[in-house]
Amino acid sequence: ETAGNLSTLFDVGGVIGGILAGYVSDKLDARAITAASFTYFTIPALFFYRNYGFINLYANAVLMFIAGMFVNGPYALITTAVSADLGTHESLKGSSRALATVTAIIDGTGSIGAAIGPLLTGYISAISWDAVFTMLMSAALIAGLLLTKLVFQEIRTKIDRSRTPRSSTTDMLV
Repeated sequence: ETAGNLSTLFDVGGVIGGILAGYVSDKLDARAITAASFTYFTIPALFFYRNYGFINLYANAVLMFIAGMFVNGPYALITTAVSADLGTHESLKGSSRALATVTAIIDGTGSIGAAIGPLLTGYISAISWDAVFTMLMSAALIAGLLLTKLVFQEIRTKIDRSRTPRSSTTDMLV
């Protein structure tokens, strides 16, 4: 019963993480940066859970919640926001089939990960649980690295926007 309750906290953390990631992403207008940040924060969250989650039930619960928040936050952001952004991409305009295909690829990739993850965990847990957490942290690192190009593009866009002079109401009066 205790294990079931604790695993529920992972999902509750995931819901909060998804909401928080969406809020931060909208506030900063930075989806890739937000997704990558949450993904990278997954690594210390898993590290602390593995090394300190056993101390007591409270530590386990808090760390499980935090891990869920960082693991599922970027997932929700990527599957929803990225799909929505693709709908406005020039190359997909007027092609609902192309948009549906891209959305299916995004969701399908997540499903493949959801299928392979437990399979790998089963094999790796026979070695040790430390190896399982190393695999999970490595997967988070790889996911973050795969977002790097998008992060740099987003940063470059923000820098370009900040350098572009904006017209003000006083310019219009002159």
